[in-house]
Amino acid sequence: MGLLALLFALLIEQARPLRAGHWVDLQFTWITDWVRQHTDAGTRGHGLMGWCVLVGLSVAGVGLVHWGLGRLHATTQFAFDVLVLYGTIGFRRFSQAFSEIQVALAAGDTAGARESLTRWIRELDPGFVASAAPVSEVCRVAIAHALVAAHRHVFAPIFWYIVLPGPIGPVLYRAVETLAQRWGAPRGGEDYGRFAVQAYRVLDWLPLRLTAAGFAIVGNFEDAAYCWRGARSRQLAGGADPQRALVLAAGGGAIGVRVADPELEADWARSELGFDWSGALADPSALRSAVGLVWRAVVLWLAFFGIVTVSSWVG
Repeated sequence: MGLLALLFALLIEQARPLRAGHWVDLQFTWITDWVRQHTDAGTRGHGLMGWCVLVGLSVAGVGLVHWGLGRLHATTQFAFDVLVLYGTIGFRRFSQAFSEIQVALAAGDTAGARESLTRWIRELDPGFVASAAPVSEVCRVAIAHALVAAHRHVFAPIFWYIVLPGPIGPVLYRAVETLAQRWGAPRGGEDYGRFAVQAYRVLDWLPLRLTAAGFAIVGNFEDAAYCWRGARSRQLAGGADPQRALVLAAGGGAIGVRVADPELEADWARSELGFDWSGALADPSALRSAVGLVWRAVVLWLAFFGIVTVSSWVG
């Protein structure tokens, strides 16, 4: 039933996508901000307390409803699981902006592509502006954010859905990820959000590497593995955030395009991963390659889920 619920949720999401910032997200982010406003005394302990309350209530609430509906009837439990998965897993909340950029560039409308990219990225970074970015930079940023969004909104929640019973896993991941995003930047007490960020990194450690491995398997494995090793070396030497570095390294290597963050660069004359690699600059054709990479990875994950499900049936 778990695999079937996931397939139903993905199909519904393709037909009727939830916009980024839908009412459930808005309500939860409002609650996280309210909790921080009333508990932030500048210490890590207060952040830990607020984190435990919000994550605990979210997971316990969903788990209890899932269990109660299961006691009532399997059909109601299945419908609830589909509803929760529909709200926590999906492409379309970020793929629409990506598609707009593709269409604009295909029509030669570079200004329109820049505007679409700016609207998309400003949801995460209000100060982002792409008004003067060249086409290669527009494509690079779009691919980079699409790969990271695919991990955070599709692959990582699916991983925790496989590991934990019912829809508890995706809810846990989404709650922890949201708290890391909302509390990670210091606003008041510098230590308040430290635990939220650390907890998210722990929770995301294995899914992050499985996402990168999936990109390598369904793409150019040799280049993906090479870029992965290079990004790992840069990370150990004090490079950028590993939450993005490994996914972008493996994803970029898998499609043969430089998509890593500029902060990782050692020299603009070298690849953006900060080590020697002959990956091409991103262009509109690389957008199509990125879409194909993500969809092939989804098929791989669903096939793996299917194998796990059949194995559990066989015993």
